[in-house]
Amino acid sequence: MLREALKNISPLKEEFFRLAQKRLDNLTKPPGSLGRLEEIAQRLVAITEKEMPSLGKKAIFTFSGDHGVADEGVSAYPREVTKQMVLNFLRGGAAINVLGRHAGADVAVVDIAVDADFEGMEGLIHKKVMRGTRNMAKGPAMTRDEALKCIETGITLAREWAGKGYRLFGTGDMGIANTTPSSAIAAVITKSPVGIVTGRGTGINGIGLQKKVKVIEEAIALNRPDPRDPIDVLAKVGGCEIGAIAGLCLGAAAEKVPVVVDGFISTAGALIAYGIDPRTGQYMFSAHRSQEPGHIIMLEHMNLKPILDLDMRLGEGTGSAIAMLVIEGALKIYKEMATFGEAGVTGETVEAGP
Repeated sequence: MLREALKNISPLKEEFFRLAQKRLDNLTKPPGSLGRLEEIAQRLVAITEKEMPSLGKKAIFTFSGDHGVADEGVSAYPREVTKQMVLNFLRGGAAINVLGRHAGADVAVVDIAVDADFEGMEGLIHKKVMRGTRNMAKGPAMTRDEALKCIETGITLAREWAGKGYRLFGTGDMGIANTTPSSAIAAVITKSPVGIVTGRGTGINGIGLQKKVKVIEEAIALNRPDPRDPIDVLAKVGGCEIGAIAGLCLGAAAEKVPVVVDGFISTAGALIAYGIDPRTGQYMFSAHRSQEPGHIIMLEHMNLKPILDLDMRLGEGTGSAIAMLVIEGALKIYKEMATFGEAGVTGETVEAGP
């Protein structure tokens, strides 16, 4: 399934950027005056390969999973909060539910690795690969086959939901202690010191942060993930929801669907996808800049610029929901704003300076 998805990913075509630029430059405004909104609109045209694209239905996938490394005391919250928050998502009471409704996006809650039984629970997408990862401080978090299964779950969901008419995806996550594997992935793939890419996650104090850094450093030394092999990195020091997010990014690119990547954990998943195939980066929009220090380092590695900077660090897909409104606004400008000819407005008469 991964090989098939990779065969269907192609680089964006310059002709569609030129097509979009021509229209943007003919709208009733000085060229480039809407800044990144114009850049977003251009990319939507290139991703969809349509002169006047429509985003249609939107979905935010909140992948949920537990982490064995939570046993090392790296989070301010106990492990059972993952299950409790999944139930909160299903009741519609979490931040992602509120912001998803505001953005007009469906929130798809996926159990990829929660250490709990949800059999028969309505509204939950049951895709459990394992009941939480193993403790990466003691050995690999997953086998390679388990990591691949997580990736392929994300690819499958992207394919299925694109087939149902969804044309804009967002990523989200839930998993106590998941900033720890995300920091490990950031450190290994970007070749950055662990202390530079590791933050306070759910709000641990200074002593807790020092412990967290030490746990990650020891896990990397023990497992020796290969930075040239993103799947190896995912399996040894990653998480199931991170793998599923990577798969969603790969699947979205294969389906020519733009994907809005949320914060730190989602970006770790995007980084795995980018490592597997850098072309996926062209299909990603970074929703916002997280407070986690390693986030911007991962974004710079993929040449992505965050749309928003709101000092957020919640996850769940909350940043994706807000950024979707900006992305839709950019497309509305491109499609609905009058051209100089349509409005009877005189265009530029003097050549602009450099």
